[in-house]
Amino acid sequence: MARPRKFDETHALTAAMNTFWRQGYEATSTRDLADSTGMGQSSLYNAFGDKRELYLKALRRYYETHTAEQTALLERPGPAKDRLRDLMVHALDDDLSDPDASGCFAINASVEKADSDDDVRQEVLRHFSTVEEALVATVARGQRSGEIAADRDTGTLARQVLSTYYGLRVLARVQKDRKALLSVVESALSAL
Repeated sequence: MARPRKFDETHALTAAMNTFWRQGYEATSTRDLADSTGMGQSSLYNAFGDKRELYLKALRRYYETHTAEQTALLERPGPAKDRLRDLMVHALDDDLSDPDASGCFAINASVEKADSDDDVRQEVLRHFSTVEEALVATVARGQRSGEIAADRDTGTLARQVLSTYYGLRVLARVQKDRKALLSVVESALSAL
């Protein structure tokens, strides 16, 4: 009979996700992961596989938590532009309040590993595609209600918002002027 696991898998995955998110894949050692999860190195790998496999699982955990939070903001009731603003402002405030300036884990993974690892690329693409689909639905609702120009391509408008959103996530890592960043949000929304 198999011995039951004596650890909280969700807690360990979240801890590993936060470690990779803060430090990046290459800078994260096995010791860092063991320390953050509270597991021994052999137990860590017995539970999750090698470092790369744990990284992929951490990206999936990010999808289940943070990407789901992003799309939930867009699915709330209310005017489309308010929901788009809420998405961008919420991310800015999270990024500006983070003392580690970790930014967005999916963006970090896209820069560090997506060009050299097809599985990482697919995980990152899943994040970006999910947010884009939610943006398309939000923009389409805004077009139907007359809040957003209906004579422009919905997908193009959604990708413009997506580009602004992810650009702001990168800028907020180094630009700490909330007012300046909010002006970018307002400019992007007024262009719709």
